Amino acid sequence: MEELELKYGCNPNQKPARIFAQTGALPLTVLNGKPGYINFLDALNGWQLVRELKRATGLAAAASFKHVSPAGAALGLPLSDTLRQIYFVPAEAALSPLACAYARARGADRMSSFGDWISLSDPCDVPTALLIKPEVSDGIIAPDYTPEALAILKAKRQGNYNIVRIDPAYEPPKLERKEVFGITFEQNRNDLVIDDGFFANVVTQNNVLPDFAKHDLAVAMIALKYTQSNSVCYVKDGQCIGIGAGQQSRIHCTRLAGDKADNWWLRQHKKTLALPFLPGIKNPDRDNAIDRFISNEAEETVLSDGRWQTLFSHRPEELTAAEKKAWLKQLTGVSLGSDAFFPFSDNIDRAVQSGVAYIAEPGGSKRDPEVIDACDRYGVTMAFTGLRLFHH
Repeated sequence: MEELELKYGCNPNQKPARIFAQTGALPLTVLNGKPGYINFLDALNGWQLVRELKRATGLAAAASFKHVSPAGAALGLPLSDTLRQIYFVPAEAALSPLACAYARARGADRMSSFGDWISLSDPCDVPTALLIKPEVSDGIIAPDYTPEALAILKAKRQGNYNIVRIDPAYEPPKLERKEVFGITFEQNRNDLVIDDGFFANVVTQNNVLPDFAKHDLAVAMIALKYTQSNSVCYVKDGQCIGIGAGQQSRIHCTRLAGDKADNWWLRQHKKTLALPFLPGIKNPDRDNAIDRFISNEAEETVLSDGRWQTLFSHRPEELTAAEKKAWLKQLTGVSLGSDAFFPFSDNIDRAVQSGVAYIAEPGGSKRDPEVIDACDRYGVTMAFTGLRLFHH
């Protein structure tokens, strides 16, 4: 039995701690640093997510994990100039598909991605490593690293950055187990394959489900397979733009994820893009300032006298409630996935406020007719998948 001793478990008082393979060798190699218990939980969940995205789409994929749920996940599609700006990607930076995937995954919810664990579907290359270099991150898992990329990453955190290589050919046993309070749980691993056929059962009057929407719904549902339930995910252009994870109420998931999607869009408003940051402001401080600027508390925080002078060369003009409302109406064509059925139509009411036009959920609620009626009122296309995707 091969094992790897860990510094401690979920918390420093939980010692000893280890990971091990009951049979055969561990499919993991630690190339740098000393990853911990939670690091490996994030790494293995993230690896499954990006591996599945790559298999489903054929595109490079990346995920940014925090506390065993993705803060962002994305495919390696090209970045517009606006996305480069809001993701802090230098205009002159050469980007590979994998680097684009990472920039999107990290950039969707930069506040939540602070101190994340990165998962990559493909061997890490130099363009991706250069994007990771300035970010606050706990570690990375990938099937391999080019020598140049590995050297860049090893220099992070005074040489202590956690770098893990996983065997891409590794397949786990069919049965999985975990222990809670001395009791062993056992189940079949969730190896459900999500593809275009997953969304064939369209139940709404509007039955048009374009290929791009199927693509985005697949991204949403694959992300939800590895997100702590209850969970809801908003996706646009191959990237998650808002994930609500681990909420006891589904409407709270829908609101949380929708608020994150709104923030992603508000960061692209011309006033946000024009914020006159002082030279030398670090990325995390920019993230915090932008988050406050687009919130309802800007006047009391980043725009207050004595505060704005520490961030900006001059006091920015406020982004008003009316301007936010008008801008958010321009967010359209968003896809939404839910890991279980919507029990009330209030979820649809909230989703359309963030530009949702396409929905996938299992169905099976006694209030399905009410939910379908709500979609029909808004002209939303909804597919019932018939399969729940809880993850705990």
